[in-house]
Amino acid sequence: MTTLQNTTTMKLQFGELTITSRVAERLHELDFTVSELETAIALHKSCADGTPSVYVGTYGKYNNGSLRGLWIDLSTFDDYDDFINFCEALHADETAPELMAQDFEGFPREYYNEGFITREDFGNIKEYTELCEKYGAEAVADYLEIKDTIDGFEDAYCGCWDSEADFARNIVEECYDLEKTMGNLSCYFDYDAFARDLFMCDYYMGSNGYVFNLCR
Repeated sequence: MTTLQNTTTMKLQFGELTITSRVAERLHELDFTVSELETAIALHKSCADGTPSVYVGTYGKYNNGSLRGLWIDLSTFDDYDDFINFCEALHADETAPELMAQDFEGFPREYYNEGFITREDFGNIKEYTELCEKYGAEAVADYLEIKDTIDGFEDAYCGCWDSEADFARNIVEECYDLEKTMGNLSCYFDYDAFARDLFMCDYYMGSNGYVFNLCR
């Protein structure tokens, strides 16, 4: 870690923040000391390894040919206002920086807003991240094949199956007693045909094998 007492700059992933007295004053207004900002950068910096992240610069710098900024790991923030405060501290060399999300990764395109991440976007990304941690990113990706948002995911989720017929067999075993209703004919039950009926309207199996009840 850089010893800030002996330097006038703070290195970011791209470019540096020059620590002038005005920048130090601006950081103080944002409840940061210079050393606290350096610690926060180490905590919130994204390695761009698939975690939900945005690259944050400003329109002012961009318009002047500078891409100086930082990849930020959104999963390291629980509060939107804390996220915004940190972004403004990164650009404390501007009095009122117009933040710009110049790139993103690790979350759906519809939650990305170059004009900048809104409070609603932030909430959606947090919910998306939590669902991925609980059920797996492939499950969430399968749901988004048929839905525009992740609303209703948990109600619709039915697990992962090797095939539609395997899922249909499970439904039959849980809900019906074929031997009682069909006797010896139960061994002739057509699970493939039953699966076709189920997945015609009521259920969907995604590319990764996750099944969802579309009626919920």
